Amino acid sequence: MATETDGQGRLYIPKEVREKYGQRYHIVMYEDRIELIPVADDPLAAVREAAGELHDASVEKIREDIETVAKDEAEEAGGDR
Repeated sequence: MATETDGQGRLYIPKEVREKYGQRYHIVMYEDRIELIPVADDPLAAVREAAGELHDASVEKIREDIETVAKDEAEEAGGDR
């Protein structure tokens, strides 16, 4: 999909994109490109949704889960770490 700015520098975002991702975006600049990152209407709700079951987990439980996954991955790779 391609678009261009108008004489005042405004960028047209097609309706189907706005309907899917919303009206507000962060602009992230790189050396060779820019990216538009959608901003959630309720950022706190978005973080809670992304955290999923971690929302109610203790730090100890999260650490245990990370260690278990790391050990499993090391065993699958043939290591004895």
